[in-house]
Amino acid sequence: MILSIPTKVSTPRRSTRVAADILIEVQGERFAYAGETVMVNLHGALIRIAASLKLGERITLHLHNTGRSAAAAVVFADYEASHFGIELETPEDIWGMPDPPADWTPSMS
Repeated sequence: MILSIPTKVSTPRRSTRVAADILIEVQGERFAYAGETVMVNLHGALIRIAASLKLGERITLHLHNTGRSAAAAVVFADYEASHFGIELETPEDIWGMPDPPADWTPSMS
């Protein structure tokens, strides 16, 4: 089953998506699970995790490659593929990309 929080269909993507396999830990109020990113951008990511996250759930994302953490919310869920879309509370490049796209600046968000 695929679920997402409704958004305006005509709204263009806010920042460029980049395929990236980054090891992460996702923490919630009563859980912590290891996972990985599939796609990332300035505003969030598509992640793969063996847990059933709920739409709207607040999480903290920890990145193993940078040691950084960020608050986020679950905005998309594909339970069959174990993929979840997350939106960062504050748009920022937390991913440690060596050459991020030009539109990955907070002023562009």
